[in-house]
Amino acid sequence: MIINDIPIYPGDRKLVRLTISKLPSGTEIDIPIHVFRAEEPGPVLLLLAGMHGDEVNGVEVIRRMIRREILKPLKGTILAIPILNIYGFLNFSREVPDGKDVNRSFPGNAKGSLASRVADRFTKEILPLVDYGIDFHTGGRSKSNFPQVRCRLEHGESEALAKAFGAPFILNSNYRPGSLRQEAAKLDKSIIVYETGESLRFDEQGIIMGMEGAVRVLHHLGMLETSVPISHPPIICERTTWVRAPRAGLFRSFVKNGQAVSRGQQIGAVSDPYGYVTHPITTLVSGYVVGVNHMPVVNQGDAIIHLGLK
Repeated sequence: MIINDIPIYPGDRKLVRLTISKLPSGTEIDIPIHVFRAEEPGPVLLLLAGMHGDEVNGVEVIRRMIRREILKPLKGTILAIPILNIYGFLNFSREVPDGKDVNRSFPGNAKGSLASRVADRFTKEILPLVDYGIDFHTGGRSKSNFPQVRCRLEHGESEALAKAFGAPFILNSNYRPGSLRQEAAKLDKSIIVYETGESLRFDEQGIIMGMEGAVRVLHHLGMLETSVPISHPPIICERTTWVRAPRAGLFRSFVKNGQAVSRGQQIGAVSDPYGYVTHPITTLVSGYVVGVNHMPVVNQGDAIIHLGLK
């Protein structure tokens, strides 16, 4: 295995730095990649976080697994990348400095935008080595996701990985244009997405679930001897829908992340800030709350409650 012209042999544990570019100051920006290779050949699993620089829960999941020396495969190789978008991480931002999203820029272009160049280097240097992957994400700013795995259910290996991970919810999720998951699927590689919490906030429960899920996937692939039992079988949601604010005003949610809701149930309210009118918000479908917008001030049409539907 060769990364950035550095050979990594069976049994090696190495930290490789993939150079991307330089800051205007001349400081080099590189992506640290932890490589854990067993003596015995086997699958290559990618653990990736920080695709969006402000999504820190996945960064903490991988950091803890490295620190606690959990990533010791019996066979095969683990590639652990705690932060892909170093630029966004340094600036508390989802995007790179040119305002573009790395996860909408795959397969990338060596002469394109900064986001496209990051995607291009990853696509050429890392993706060909990978068999399976877990891409760690969070909700956007003010939107908190209940722990969930997103995958294409009709893709057999992805569904098997998602069930092995054992998050509370599995969401059937189509590929987004320009995403890493779509690019990996073109190469017949299975990457699932784990979402928990919101950007720039630690979600301790979700971090623990993320670590446990990764261990279960490693065990499923025969790369770890021990595993962690699943407390409850995942709830599989074939599709999702957003409930949107019917009016502008102050939003209050009457439901909690993860709970079941029934058609016709009042799940929140939007009030004008002067105490004159309150508009109830009811759901038109039965399902499960898989994401909540915690922003108290909303505009008409804002996405406020994300529902998973069986």
